[in-house]
Amino acid sequence: MNRCFLSRLLCFAVMFSAGVTDAAQPNILLIVSEDNGPELGCYGDVYARTPNLDKLADEGIRFNRAFVAQAGCSQSRASFLTGLYPHQHGQIGLATWGFRMYREDTPNLPRSLKAAGYRTGIIGKLHINPESAFPFDFHEIPTANFSRKDLSNYANYAGTFFQAADEPFFLSVNYPDAHDPWIRQVDGLPKSPQTGSEVKAMAYMGIDPPEMRAMVADYYNCISRLDSLIGDLLSTLEQSGKAENTIVIYIGDHGADMLRGKRTSYEGGVRVPMIMRWPNQINPHVEEALVSTVDLMPTVLEAAKASPVAGLPGRSLQPLMSGEPVTWRNHLFTEYHTHAAAPNYHPQRAVRNDQYKLIENLLPDTLNPDYANTIRKLEADATSRGEKGFSGGLHNAIANATAEVVAAYALMETPPRYELYDLQNDPYEFHNLATSPEYAATLVDLQDQLTHWREQTKDPLLDPKSLQRLTAEVTAVTNKSEGKSTQWGYVDYFFGKESNPTAVESSKKKKGKKKQ
Repeated sequence: MNRCFLSRLLCFAVMFSAGVTDAAQPNILLIVSEDNGPELGCYGDVYARTPNLDKLADEGIRFNRAFVAQAGCSQSRASFLTGLYPHQHGQIGLATWGFRMYREDTPNLPRSLKAAGYRTGIIGKLHINPESAFPFDFHEIPTANFSRKDLSNYANYAGTFFQAADEPFFLSVNYPDAHDPWIRQVDGLPKSPQTGSEVKAMAYMGIDPPEMRAMVADYYNCISRLDSLIGDLLSTLEQSGKAENTIVIYIGDHGADMLRGKRTSYEGGVRVPMIMRWPNQINPHVEEALVSTVDLMPTVLEAAKASPVAGLPGRSLQPLMSGEPVTWRNHLFTEYHTHAAAPNYHPQRAVRNDQYKLIENLLPDTLNPDYANTIRKLEADATSRGEKGFSGGLHNAIANATAEVVAAYALMETPPRYELYDLQNDPYEFHNLATSPEYAATLVDLQDQLTHWREQTKDPLLDPKSLQRLTAEVTAVTNKSEGKSTQWGYVDYFFGKESNPTAVESSKKKKGKKKQ
């Protein structure tokens, strides 16, 4: 009996010294697509052909109301990798235009997971400055790859990474679809491309001119190709033998690059697909709670048994995994600054609850330059697809729309201070209620919530001087070469030399202040 006991004790000691705790840590596979909202079959889109993502949703949680922090590529990616809003981490515009985080030592997922014993890798673009802030062990296909070259390599490189070692891993796979150019078919994918006669424009646009149909069809073709590539990736994970201990998370980085989508605070820009599968840990269901991609970092750190990062504004999603009712957030926040400097600069802050949404335009009654920029871009794309003479076509389509849609586009072009929408009765945000007396109490409540959040997260644009200075700085930069060479001053004057005063505070104490 004693010999048996000693044998078990010795076995336990060997297992402990070998790191049995680490063995229990799940692998993390984070899949990110470009420029697509929830235009997937599992979200009810009748034009989407997405069997692999639909199956993934059936096996896990489909978050029906998931949102990014800002509807821009670099800004969104920096947020889900740091767990901070753009005004907290500093990546308020595109990395390709020189925008950057305030501090290189801002805590992030690869750094925290490496400290917890994880191998870390990324396939596809990072698109955040400085790249050195993200210490991935493995990085393949570092470009955006909008030409869609060698798409099979995403799964091939992932397979190599899965099998490289036995330690738990974190791998982020970033696909180029459905970013423009919307390429109809690449390497035989999709096998049977859709045509303009088979689709309609997304409802949140409020218009559906025939000249746009081919472009919209190719957007759906990009999503179909994305789905096939994700299917290959998931098959590679299965073949590695590690799928049962892997959390798979799929998100879009923001909505489609269409009218009232990307580069806005409307639902078409900030609402994204989010699906999570964790075998034996998640009860498959559809989740209606308001969730944000800033929730991913605390979720992953908790699952990985990694040290939590103090001061993160998001919260772990683990209480939602059972599908049982839980107390959750009542308000969710998003924001916007700029994308590519002057052509897109129009800062906003937004808050929503279960029914209503408030957008605050920080430069009210001024022209939003992205309005005309997006129309020009879409008309040029339609013309390139053979729609001759479509210049001015979107303006005509808007002018001939319903009065409600015409008013919504006029408001988008020159927005007032506040926009208030009833998302239950007006899900596409066509009817601004901000000046309606019967909604005055709702307006005040959401204004208070938004102000409290901005104060709590130390939003630098609460200071009129910072807003004025940022406006002058950003609107002076009109092209990418200027942006790349610009030493953006906001990284200093937003917070002085102290930089980000929230989640990096403990890091500053440990490492000392680092001069930008």
